[in-house]
Amino acid sequence: MSRSTPADLAVTFRSVARRQREAIGEANPALLRSFIEELEGHVAAAGAALGVGGDAEAVAAEIERRPADAWDDQTLDTLQAEALAIGAVLRRLAAAAEAQLEAER
Repeated sequence: MSRSTPADLAVTFRSVARRQREAIGEANPALLRSFIEELEGHVAAAGAALGVGGDAEAVAAEIERRPADAWDDQTLDTLQAEALAIGAVLRRLAAAAEAQLEAER
């Protein structure tokens, strides 16, 4: 697997809120809470790796603020793993939201 650049990771984390909204769509978020909590956990883990809060925007801002020579492989690997996990959760969230809407029809 190729490594994401810090710029790629910043874009990924900055887009989490929008992607979550799109995944949920018209579904009831309360019924999707376990997915949302899992997503928040991955964002929080990325924030912890950077020493910032568990907000995706704070993670993106810290990634952009950090100079290129301040990165280490472990932190980049952690951020990439969390970004990949976030993508997987978002796909499952979208599928569950769609199933919820189908069940209501």
